[in-house]
Amino acid sequence: MKKMRYLFMLAAVPALVCFMGGCGDTGLMPTGSEEREKESSIVDLDWYINFSWFTTTWGKSQVSKAVTDITGANIHFLAPKGDESEKLNAMIAADTLPDLVTLEWSASQNSEMIKNGQVYALNELADQYDPGFYDVLDKAVLDWYKQPDGNLYAYYNSFYTPQDYEENDDIPSNQVFLVRKDIYQALGEPDMTTPEGFSEAVKRAAELFPEINGEPLIPIGADEFTDKGNVSFGLYLQSFLAVPYEKDGKYYDRNTDPDYLAWLKVFRELAGEGYLKDEIFVDKRLQLKEKFEKGQYFCLLYQSTDIIDQLRKLEETNPDCVYIAVEGPRNGAGDEPQLPIGGIYGWTATYIPKNCSDPQKALELLKYLISEEGQKMTCLGVEGEMYDMKDGVPVVRPQVKELLSSDRKAYDERYGADNTYWMMQNNMMQMKWKKETDPVIRQLQEWTYPYTAYTSQYSTNFNGDTVLAALEEKQQKIWGDTLPKLLLADSDQEFDRILDEYLKLREENGYGAYAESMTEVYRQNKEKLGFSED
Repeated sequence: MKKMRYLFMLAAVPALVCFMGGCGDTGLMPTGSEEREKESSIVDLDWYINFSWFTTTWGKSQVSKAVTDITGANIHFLAPKGDESEKLNAMIAADTLPDLVTLEWSASQNSEMIKNGQVYALNELADQYDPGFYDVLDKAVLDWYKQPDGNLYAYYNSFYTPQDYEENDDIPSNQVFLVRKDIYQALGEPDMTTPEGFSEAVKRAAELFPEINGEPLIPIGADEFTDKGNVSFGLYLQSFLAVPYEKDGKYYDRNTDPDYLAWLKVFRELAGEGYLKDEIFVDKRLQLKEKFEKGQYFCLLYQSTDIIDQLRKLEETNPDCVYIAVEGPRNGAGDEPQLPIGGIYGWTATYIPKNCSDPQKALELLKYLISEEGQKMTCLGVEGEMYDMKDGVPVVRPQVKELLSSDRKAYDERYGADNTYWMMQNNMMQMKWKKETDPVIRQLQEWTYPYTAYTSQYSTNFNGDTVLAALEEKQQKIWGDTLPKLLLADSDQEFDRILDEYLKLREENGYGAYAESMTEVYRQNKEKLGFSED
C-alpha cells in the first residue's frame, strides 16, 4: 500500500507521416486492410484515428485476424494527412464522421460532437443491443466518465484510477529527463538540476561530441511543436519543477510561474548561443524517432513510451549509446519532481458516431477490446501461436520476442500484439501479464517511481460546454504561439516584452473567465474523486 501522493499545490507549498497515394481529396489516409473475401457475417467498419502519424494496418497481423474472427468486425483505419484538428473539424461540420472515432480526451471536439448530438451514448446502445457491455466496465471509471445528462459517450484508454495508484507502487510516469548514457558518463555524470549545471553540461557535450556517427549532435532535444506549444518545454518541464496547479484553492497559471520562466530564460540563452538547433522547432514525430535511433540527442525532456523501439535498436547496436533517465531541472528550492501518471482520463477517447453503419457491431467490437479476453489478445497475441501459458504465466515465444526487439514495424504487421492496437489499452489489467524485462526500458520506468503523483483532479473536461472548451483552446493557442518566440528571443529584455504581450493578449481573450472556470472544474473533480485538501 502506498501513501497517496495527490497534488494539492497550495500557496503555502513552495508543484505516437502519412502516405499520400490513393487518398484522393478526402483529407484522410486509409491505413490499409488485407484484401480478402468478405463473408456475410463480417462487417466492415471505418475507424478514424485523429493522429497524422498513425499508419497501423488491419487484416494482416495475427491479432487483427483473430479479433475479426471473434467479433465479425473488419477494420479500415483512417488517419488525417496533415493537421488533425482541421480534418476532424471538417468532418464534424459536414456531419461525415465514420463508424468509430478516436481522439485525445482533452481535444475540444469531444464536447462539440456530444453537444451536436453526433455520437451515440454507449449506455443507450448497451441497453438496446447488449446489456452485457456493462459487465466489462469498471464502475468507478463508468461513474467518472458519465456526462451531466447521465450518459457515457466515449470510452478511454491508458487510464489509472485513484485506487490503482493507492494500491500499486510500480505505476510509472511517462515523463522523464533523458541523457545519452555514454556522453553523460564521459562528462562525469554532471548535476543538471540547476541552471548553471545544466548549461555547463550541454556546452561541454557539444564541445566534446560535435558529431555522432557523422551526424551533428543535437545538444537539447524536444518533442514536436504544435499550435498549443511543446510538452518538453511546457508540461514536462513544469512537472520537473514541481510547478503547482493551484494556489489558495484557485487555478494557478503554470506558464507564468517564476521558476518556470527562469528556466525558459536558461533555454533562451542556450538558444542564443546555438545550442537549441533550428530543427527541434520543425521536426515532427517521424524525424524525432529517426534521430533517437541514431542517438543524435544529448538530453531532452520526453515521454519514455514513445522511444521504446528506438532504445531497443540502440541497445542491440551499441549498448553504451542508449538513453537513461537522470535527475533533471529542479526549481530554485530544489524540490523533487512531481511526475503525473496517466490519470483517470488516460490518453484517448473513442466514440461511435450516429453515422455508424452498424452501431451494434461497433459496440460488440469495443466490448471485446475492453474485456479481459480482448486485453489479453491485444497485449500478448494469439495463445498457442505467439505465447504459451506455463504454470499460469504467459511466456512469449522466442521468435515473437526477437522480432519485437529487432523490428517493431515488421512485428506490428506480422503479429500485432504488444498494444499495436492501443485504442482500448488497459494498463492496470495488462500488468498481470506483461512485466518489462529489458533493463534499459525498466530503468526509465523505475526511475520515476519515487516522484509519481496523481493529478487527475487537475484534468480539464468541460462536460459538453463548448463555450468553455473553445475558451480553453484559444488560451492554449495563444501560449502555443508565444512559447517559441520566448525561446528564440534575442535577449532577456525581449523575452520580457514578449511575455508582457502574451499577458495582455490572453486577458483580451477571456483569461479571467477561463481561470474562474478552471477553479470550478478543479473543485468538481476533487469532489467527484473524493479528495479533500486537508
